Amino acid sequence: MKVKVIYFGMLREIAGSQQEPIEVAEGATAGMLFAQVLAKYPEMARFEKSLAIAVNLEYSAHSQPLKEGDEVALIPPVSGGNSSRCEIVRERIATEEIAQALRVGEDGAVIVFEGVVRNNTRGRRTLYLDYEAYEAMALKEMEALCEQALRDYKIRDIRIVHRIGRIEIGETSVVIVVASAHRGAAFDACRFTIDTLKKKVPIWKKEYFEDGAVWADGEPFPPEVPRD
Repeated sequence: MKVKVIYFGMLREIAGSQQEPIEVAEGATAGMLFAQVLAKYPEMARFEKSLAIAVNLEYSAHSQPLKEGDEVALIPPVSGGNSSRCEIVRERIATEEIAQALRVGEDGAVIVFEGVVRNNTRGRRTLYLDYEAYEAMALKEMEALCEQALRDYKIRDIRIVHRIGRIEIGETSVVIVVASAHRGAAFDACRFTIDTLKKKVPIWKKEYFEDGAVWADGEPFPPEVPRD
């Protein structure tokens, strides 16, 4: 049977394409497919301990059975269309408009976090960044993150907007806006959201320097993401 395998970031560069069909045996699991991919692209083996697998937009264990036509994504550690609270865009993010649209009379605090592209990384001068995303899954994970923030913190509402593509120095890559009656809950929810987004949402960045380019190292996946 055939499944569709999708590659991101450095994996896409190794495979030489964004996606490809791969034939697997009946009864194959995600882990068995992964082993086939590593045999085909030995250079990917250096990422073996840090990758996660998603089957049909859901993080999945290696034991997950596959069926004909499944979409399987190999996801490196993450560096985050439209939904009700979340958006992925390719143009500049209108932070002030987002914050104003969220604000209502009951709010005592509106906290805005902007992730901004800086001009240096680890002592090297940065020229610009290039972000890519597994967009359908990224939106799904971002929406789930908003729902968790609303459950766990006393906030009224939240928005996340992430930009992909080339982003210049000083431009915004991600905006998180949180509204609540009190500032403490808004600050806490905002911090939780950006910290978790950087670990779990499948968005990656490539850093371009004067002397070359490199995919940014991702943070380890959180414990709830299946890994074997």
